[in-house]
Amino acid sequence: MTMTTTLFIVLCILLIVILWVISRYNRLVKLKNNRENAFADIDVQLKQRHDLVPQLVATVKGYAAHEKDTLERVIAARNGAVNAGSINDKIIAENALSSALAGLKITLEAYPDLKANTNFLHLQNEIADVENKLAAVRRYFNSATKELNTAIEVFPANIIAGLFGFRKEMMFDLGTERKTLEQAPQINF
Repeated sequence: MTMTTTLFIVLCILLIVILWVISRYNRLVKLKNNRENAFADIDVQLKQRHDLVPQLVATVKGYAAHEKDTLERVIAARNGAVNAGSINDKIIAENALSSALAGLKITLEAYPDLKANTNFLHLQNEIADVENKLAAVRRYFNSATKELNTAIEVFPANIIAGLFGFRKEMMFDLGTERKTLEQAPQINF
């Protein structure tokens, strides 16, 4: 083989490696953007949820003035969720809000008159709808996160991921509250 042929083969191999690295990097960027887009869908539902919670709390306050602690926890959790900055902070804050709302549901069982109130029933229906939509977009977000995490962890793409600062991302997990929170709110007449 001549020097030119050897140089040509080396350049071809180098070009193939460079194209492979670019391909892996672009795939990781696409998956990262897909995850961020999936969280944007969650953000829309969370905004609606955050708007409904003060209305629900105000309605409940009229009936449950002495349940101040429960209502304050819901409001504090809602404010924490609204003010959360990063995706991971929002996940943690939303889990706290879901837990506080579950506590509110338990409190409401003690107020049969409240459950018959038209405004309360309307708000409860809206929150149930938002919670169902949130469950669907959380599943999509977790699927996008799983796909990204898998792409980051598999060999040899993990080398590219490490070189360019991609890291494993947090799932939107409900933790110990999973069974309680994955059920849509019950509306009893």
